This record gives sequence, structure tokens and C-alpha cells, in this order.
Amino acid sequence: MNALDNAISRRRGAAGCIVHSDTGSQFKSRKFVHALNRHHLVGSMGKVGAAGDNAAMESFFSLLQKNVLDRKSWRTREELRIAIITWIERTYHRRRRQARLGRLTPIEYETIMNPAVSLAA
Repeated sequence: MNALDNAISRRRGAAGCIVHSDTGSQFKSRKFVHALNRHHLVGSMGKVGAAGDNAAMESFFSLLQKNVLDRKSWRTREELRIAIITWIERTYHRRRRQARLGRLTPIEYETIMNPAVSLAA
């Protein structure tokens, strides 16, 4: 819930966005479903045992594991949390170019597709 609320607070006009998840109980909970509805988001849940449904997230977590989690031993959860946020915001969104986005970074692509976002970035 904290991650969802944080994502919504950082973006204006999130209504209609698709929130993809696996079939974990936290994503089926009333609280989560009500939050999706309250913010006019569309839930998309992968099928059990369908690896292709989760391929994008598996790729993300593989990169996170290699680039953050396996780099050192973390003294506290807070230290790790800051390292993850820093990696996502500095590297994953701003430096990592994607072929599917015409060799643009996610931030560059989003700015082109939604110029209002450039004000927030």
C-alpha cells in the first residue's frame, strides 16, 4: 500500500494506469483493490504459473539483485531502502536506455509522451 500511495502521489493524472502484479494475497486484498478503485487505476494480475505474465518484473528484480542487493552487505533495512530508491531514480529511470522505447530512457520517453511530467522531473 505504501508503494502504491507513493507512486500515486508522485504522478498527476495516474487514473487509467495499469498496475500489474502477481497473484499474491496482498494484491487481492480488499484494501488494495479499494485503493485501485479510489484512484481509478486498472488492476492486471498475472496467471498462476504463467512466467510470461511476470517477465518484465522478473527482469527488473534481476537487475535490482545484480546492481544493488548483491553489491554489499547492508547494515540496516533503511540503508538498503535508500540504496534501492537511489538506484531506481538515478540509474533505472534516468540512464538505462531501452530498445522498445527507441533507445530512450524511461524518463525521456515519458516526457515526450506526457509533457506535463517534465515539470515534475
